[in-house]
Amino acid sequence: MAAVRRYDILDTPPDGAYDRVAALAARLFEVPVATVTIVDEDRIWFKATHGLEGVSEIGRDPGLCASAVLTDDPTVIPDTLLDPVACSNPLVAGPMGVRFYAAAPIITADGYRLGTVNILDTRPREISEADASTLGDLAAVVRDQLELRLSALNAVRAEQERRKVEEEKRQAEEEARQRAERDKAAIAAFASTLQRTLVPPALPAVPGLELACHYKTASPQEVGGDFYDVFPVGGGRWAFFLGDVCGKGAEAASITSLTRYTLRAAALVDADPTAALKALNTALLLDAAVGTRFCTAVFGLLDPARDGGFTVTLATGGHPPAYHLSPVEGGGVRVEAARAQGGMLVGAFAEAAFASRTLRLAPGEALLLYTDGLTEARTADGRMLADTGLTDFLAQRSAPVSAGALIDDTVALLDTLPDTERDDVALLALSVPAPDAVPAGITTTAHSAAAPTADVSVGQENPRP
Repeated sequence: MAAVRRYDILDTPPDGAYDRVAALAARLFEVPVATVTIVDEDRIWFKATHGLEGVSEIGRDPGLCASAVLTDDPTVIPDTLLDPVACSNPLVAGPMGVRFYAAAPIITADGYRLGTVNILDTRPREISEADASTLGDLAAVVRDQLELRLSALNAVRAEQERRKVEEEKRQAEEEARQRAERDKAAIAAFASTLQRTLVPPALPAVPGLELACHYKTASPQEVGGDFYDVFPVGGGRWAFFLGDVCGKGAEAASITSLTRYTLRAAALVDADPTAALKALNTALLLDAAVGTRFCTAVFGLLDPARDGGFTVTLATGGHPPAYHLSPVEGGGVRVEAARAQGGMLVGAFAEAAFASRTLRLAPGEALLLYTDGLTEARTADGRMLADTGLTDFLAQRSAPVSAGALIDDTVALLDTLPDTERDDVALLALSVPAPDAVPAGITTTAHSAAAPTADVSVGQENPRP
């Protein structure tokens, strides 16, 4: 049970990664029910279910999950009524009437059994050894996801411990300074007395904000490393980030998952953008050689202003600057690179320093974040678009600027550029609607596994109550 507690997974909200494993298991084995379960001291808790609605946990009755978790290999019971132990399990003897059960244990790298990936049917059936091996592979996917979660948790805990040590050190230094000041004052007082005796101085619904984003991978055969997110951090504040992991494929996907987990977890502990990047730097260096896992990132904190708009704090780690678009007389826009000088690559240096800056996002203004796949895209004559080309393009927009229109226009620009040598591109736009602006509404194009190059664009304007 200590291993289960270590992963801090029990009673956590639904997670798409585990839900996809359950759905995939049901589809692969053509069964009505598939689950991912964690075995607790007195219950079996469902982390993910497919075809089993309204059930979050069951008792630790023997015969099914509670027995399968104790094995090294997948458990297969072709007919539960013929099994002397399984036949009395409530899932078999009760209304559900389970007649077939198979499960693979979720075993950690150090040998602890956390739970099982299960498939169930209401009719007896057989599965092959190859199918049982596939079920074991799905359990390994769950284990890897849990290890990523543990790495993120450990990074946050390590950052908390580091900050605790730093705070204790600061307090010790402050106490030493105060003692030195007192000693200095005492010596000064003594000297003065002696002298006198001698000779009489921080893409969800964010109130008052429109959000839009776009993501496209360079190749349908590769997993991209760009990432972004927007989420609440309490007190009416919202955090957002966008970045680019070095590399592609499975390793980049693993680091991207770790990065997203870490930034979200870190922001809930401390919403300061530079603190979040420091926590990510610690996570990327944990159990890895310096410079082998790194990324660029922009992390922002949105704080609603009383008079409308937002105060935005941006921290950067080796990432291209966000662009701030604001209206000018005549219906045009002013384009300013929101640079925070000095931010290092995240994960490249053990003692990395990150820079931040604060700006005002007023009604009618917008902010565009992007990965370098945009500015490194080639024009028809073979030159990179670069910062200059992007600035010129943005300066041609009309005020007021909406997030949805900004993303649409930028995607249209990308579509005019040759596909050769194009990197992944992620875009995130935020805008505060002008008082007389017509709400942009919501548009969504799903990003499906069958079409990994599909665009994802979400625009949402949510007026404050």
